[in-house]
Amino acid sequence: MNNQARLDKIRTLLTESLSPTYLEVIDDSHLHAGHAGARGGGGHFTVKIASPKLEGLTLIKQHRLIYQALDTMMQNEIHALSIQVMTQEP
Repeated sequence: MNNQARLDKIRTLLTESLSPTYLEVIDDSHLHAGHAGARGGGGHFTVKIASPKLEGLTLIKQHRLIYQALDTMMQNEIHALSIQVMTQEP
């Protein structure tokens, strides 16, 4: 799977699970070229998200929900994930 397909799948999974009011998924893989984990096929991504389903939760609970939504991708498709939960849309 190429990184554009991964981006699309991340957007779809997060949209279906968390109904975000704002979602931006950034491919950071180019910043990690040559990194040992980058050769394994999984990409490096940043997720910026605002969702009513994340409001009022601790940071750990927010991240758990995001990781649960992306669970099927975490073994092979995503090597690293940076998460920025926003309290409101930018």
